Amino acid sequence: MTDKPLLFDLPSVSADRQPRLKAITVPLWTAQKARLIAAYVRFFTMVTKHGVYIDGYAGPQTGQHCGGWAASEVLRIQPPLIRHLFLCDIGVSQIAHLNRLKRSQPAVKGRHIEVLAGDFNVLVDRILGSGKIGQKVATFALLDQRTFECDWATVRKLGEHKPDGYKIELFYFLPSGWLNRAVAGLGDPDRDMRIWWGRQDWQAFIDQSSPERARIFGQRLMTELGYRYALSWPIRAEVGQGRIMYHMIHATDHAEAPQLMGRAYRRATISEDAAQQLDLDLGLRNRQPSVTRLPG
Repeated sequence: MTDKPLLFDLPSVSADRQPRLKAITVPLWTAQKARLIAAYVRFFTMVTKHGVYIDGYAGPQTGQHCGGWAASEVLRIQPPLIRHLFLCDIGVSQIAHLNRLKRSQPAVKGRHIEVLAGDFNVLVDRILGSGKIGQKVATFALLDQRTFECDWATVRKLGEHKPDGYKIELFYFLPSGWLNRAVAGLGDPDRDMRIWWGRQDWQAFIDQSSPERARIFGQRLMTELGYRYALSWPIRAEVGQGRIMYHMIHATDHAEAPQLMGRAYRRATISEDAAQQLDLDLGLRNRQPSVTRLPG
């Protein structure tokens, strides 16, 4: 283990339930966020053979970055096992990009891509009530908010939607690099932060260090929403260096999902040749990841 482990403090569980991960020493930079999400979803759906993907803030943040956004990378996963995708955004230009992306996709039998314009905090009720996300359906929700767009109430709705099956997996991007500055720029910080944080003690949270905020957020996902694991993966400004811009918090209750995310993280931060060699070294080439098949 390193002095700065990526794994959050977890509830007391037996040793055989603890995820076994080697320490991550290669940082992930901003341009690789989409590769990380796509790699993990690909590994997981290799086992489940199905899935639903929800992207609450799916449009590219700028027109110059249309080649490296998560929605486009997830749609390129082969084989195309994700059968229903909800791609949401509130911006006019982002919705235009999403509609162009949808039109550019080849026809895949049984696949449905829904582009939804509006506030994800409102759209989430429509998505969860669509009938597409059953208790046995593997579901992934990417919350790559720009700063404070995703209310805690929305996170709670996603986390509590499947009480009888594996929970909706969350990929929550906490904007660690500019959180304090963003709070200072709010017109009514007390009102806005109470909505975003979901509690009155938001100032105590903001006053913590960046790693501690990530730890606290992960603990809330476990203690309040019942997730079994919450792991924090740092995303840095530059290749191999620079300050942490985000912590990507992965919340899951599947026992072996942390190993899959560890593998995805490694693949997202090294070259394709090196990733293939890593697979050989780990004995992962030509077989599926070691994950128990999910129900359904």
